[in-house]
Amino acid sequence: MEYDYLELSHRTIDRIAATQLGNVDAAVELIAESMLAGGVLQAFGTGHSRVIVHEMSGRAGGLLPVNLVRISDLSTYGDLDPKDLLDPTLERNPAFAQSVFDFTGARPEDCFLIVSNSGINGSVVEMARLVTERGHKLVVITSMQHSSQVATRATSGRKLYEYGDVVIDTGAPTGDAALELPDGTRTGAVSSLAGVVIVELLTEGICRKYIEAGLRPPVYRSMNLPDGDTANEALEAMYAQRVRPIEP
Repeated sequence: MEYDYLELSHRTIDRIAATQLGNVDAAVELIAESMLAGGVLQAFGTGHSRVIVHEMSGRAGGLLPVNLVRISDLSTYGDLDPKDLLDPTLERNPAFAQSVFDFTGARPEDCFLIVSNSGINGSVVEMARLVTERGHKLVVITSMQHSSQVATRATSGRKLYEYGDVVIDTGAPTGDAALELPDGTRTGAVSSLAGVVIVELLTEGICRKYIEAGLRPPVYRSMNLPDGDTANEALEAMYAQRVRPIEP
């Protein structure tokens, strides 16, 4: 069978390399400055954008001072019934953003990353408003094509990218499915692929900033290596109560 997604994947990554590295550099500067000053990166996404923030948090080779922020925190750390999280339209509700933000325990030196392909849903737009209103720097990963071609669902009338200090464009098309099959079916979503490449670039860039500052980057060693748990213990102690553990 012939597959077109491989070529599509290469085009997606090549576009990031050709058009977004300046924005990646700017984001690296913001986040590294925050981390080197003792801050953590508060990383928030909903829907499939959680894949992207999850990629940056709590993983082998990833930076330890990244706190994964989720709507599910309202159940894990609050009193929301877990069954209420099954509503796929929950991300459209701006009312949850304040409580989710409060659970981060964000400090003034913290930077935020918010990821949303569409950038139009109430929870992410309201979170962006809260973040910037409180003086935190904000990095946004979004699809500018999608966001510019659809109406916002946020009561503020704004979209996520309008709040970003730095905006990195995934290049995903409107609707995300970038591959049209012979019968007209559209598949081949690229936003997660692009987002993962972007956050891995951010991770590498931030690590290099630590090295430039004469410091060893605080990265996780795989817990599935014999010395993984021991190697991570000291770093985890440095950020106790600041970076919450991810689920198994």
